[in-house]
Amino acid sequence: MLGRDLVTVLRARPDRSVTAATRADLDVTDARAVRDAVAGHDVVVNAAAWTDVDGAETRERDATAVNGDAVAHLARACAATAARLVHVSTDYVFGGDATGPYPEDAPTGPVNAYGRSKLAGERAVTRLLPEAGYVVRTAWLYGAHGRNFVTTVLRLADERDRIDVVDDQRGQPTWSYRLAERLVALADAALAGDAAPGVYHSTAAGETTWYGLARAVFTLRGLDPDRVRPTTSDRFPRPAPRPRYSVLAHGRWAAAKLPPAGDWRTDLTEALSGRRPGTPR
Repeated sequence: MLGRDLVTVLRARPDRSVTAATRADLDVTDARAVRDAVAGHDVVVNAAAWTDVDGAETRERDATAVNGDAVAHLARACAATAARLVHVSTDYVFGGDATGPYPEDAPTGPVNAYGRSKLAGERAVTRLLPEAGYVVRTAWLYGAHGRNFVTTVLRLADERDRIDVVDDQRGQPTWSYRLAERLVALADAALAGDAAPGVYHSTAAGETTWYGLARAVFTLRGLDPDRVRPTTSDRFPRPAPRPRYSVLAHGRWAAAKLPPAGDWRTDLTEALSGRRPGTPR
């Protein structure tokens, strides 16, 4: 999802030469292959990840191999060639018990194996690339490619008269295409020396619950939002606990004078409009 949007954004830039490595092209857990792939590049954006949150509960070692160890391979390869690394991380590194948006320097405390594996990747970047590593936490991604909450809601809208959606988890629905634009902006700022290395947060502005997001999707598609009913997380037990509160603050992003985030409702409207991103309105 995010990788395809990144390629779309980057290939629209005639001043950029882009290498897009798929899972079939590159095994990120192979240190030698990673080293060879990184050679000759000035910026590496890592959108590869183990994303099966529930599966990580029983396969934490496998999840950490992709989300932690492989990131260390990338960081070492970038250090060897003086390349910048922009690594995508997650709100799941936090415990979800805050009452206000998490700043970038808030204490971490993941509540599941997936979060622990992603935190291992963050630590690899900051340890091995203190002067050229950028960790970008995001949350609640949806987009045109792959499975995600928005596409699931649209499918269920066709299959069921009513759907039940949890209303006790809060976050920031973030369009993967908009995140891709912002990652490229950060990479440009890093190359220009205008953005200090470290941890950044990049999500849409505003906040809602999964229930609120589902109602918004129904409304934008001309469907009756009252077909969506609120429920609680305990009605949908999952192997991996989810953070109840995943709202991220954007202080370091603003300090670097990077483009501010748009409201999640505005981005959702554009994402569901059917219009190709970047084309005139």
